Amino acid sequence: MTTTTADVPTVELNNGVRIPQFGFGVFQIPPEETARAVRTALEAGYRHVDTAQMYRNEAGVGAGIAEAGLAREDVFVTTKLANDAHGHDNAITALEGSLRRLGFDYVDLYLIHWPLPHRGQFVRTWRGFEDILRAGKARAIGVSNFQPAHLDRLAEGTGTVPAVNQIELHPALQQPELRAYHREHGIATEAWSPLARAGVLDDPVLAGLAEKHGRTAAQVVLRWHLQLGNIVFPKSSSPDRIRQNIDVFGFELDDEDMAAIGELEAGRRTGPDPDTFTG
Repeated sequence: MTTTTADVPTVELNNGVRIPQFGFGVFQIPPEETARAVRTALEAGYRHVDTAQMYRNEAGVGAGIAEAGLAREDVFVTTKLANDAHGHDNAITALEGSLRRLGFDYVDLYLIHWPLPHRGQFVRTWRGFEDILRAGKARAIGVSNFQPAHLDRLAEGTGTVPAVNQIELHPALQQPELRAYHREHGIATEAWSPLARAGVLDDPVLAGLAEKHGRTAAQVVLRWHLQLGNIVFPKSSSPDRIRQNIDVFGFELDDEDMAAIGELEAGRRTGPDPDTFTG
């Protein structure tokens, strides 16, 4: 099956900006391979790319988009603030560096990558993000790895609700309380590590669902994310896997399937705990 851009739904963020619900992640893709991977993804129908300053491959993202011959406005691009750049002025300066590397005048979404609560700077950093939004250097601003207590502090100290919170989310870590907080406050949920770094793909429940639907376990998990309403962007550098990942719009999981995956919750992280991570 060939996926077209018309197959991929969009999610309206709380400021009216629309983001493709399915995207392409470039975490841990080496800089020298990033342009090729991004170009392959765009050729396969992706129109949303998620990068970060700490990935050190923003230049490759920009090059891949340019090589694909697509107009800038046709690709939704996210980048994230490096952990050593917290603070109002630092956040603004760091984005200027990202824009130079990407070759863009703006990004579609700019995120605080980690709250780093021990530093106590994320509220000041967010005020810098608000200035970035007002200046038109980002179409939307959000956060990543924020817990409810961190989000409450932003609400108390600033005037802008994050458009998204990008969190670790997969069948073994479903974060229902945090997702409920997002729904209550109009924050879109983005899922990083959506396949638990392949750590859930050998689960017999997922294997059974894959057989039932004639799909791979990865496709079943990605379909689960979409039906939950999550914005998802699996990462791969394999052209075949890139194309396979986005081929999830020709089937649906039923209520029984969704419930079976819901039972896989184990509270198991593949990455750091946001409350204790020090960067």
